[in-house]
Amino acid sequence: MGFLIRLLVNALALYLVTRVYAGVSFAPGADLLGILLAALVLGIVNALIRPVLLLLSLPVNLLTLGLFTLVVNGVVLWLVASVTALNVAGFGAAIVGALILTVVSWVLDAAVNALGLDGGRG
Repeated sequence: MGFLIRLLVNALALYLVTRVYAGVSFAPGADLLGILLAALVLGIVNALIRPVLLLLSLPVNLLTLGLFTLVVNGVVLWLVASVTALNVAGFGAAIVGALILTVVSWVLDAAVNALGLDGGRG
């Protein structure tokens, strides 16, 4: 049940980012399945590829006091956009979109936890 809630929260966060920021959008005609697929791919990329990217960029991340993580998050969003119905206007738009996605996901996670829908996490 926790996986399904996490997938729905990611999908809602992606959808909200496309509504708030014009640099990130879904392809015309994208349906709920396309949004859920993008959220699933985002979860997989965050679990498998993002840690490797963070490890490889560790020296730069240390020099920038962690700000390079924004660039890594932008790369992750750009990778997701390259294989799903998600469209990103450019690399700068990917970084801004990833930052907005982080904030929206954080707010939605807090709401899910406050409502007790998190499946006992806490």
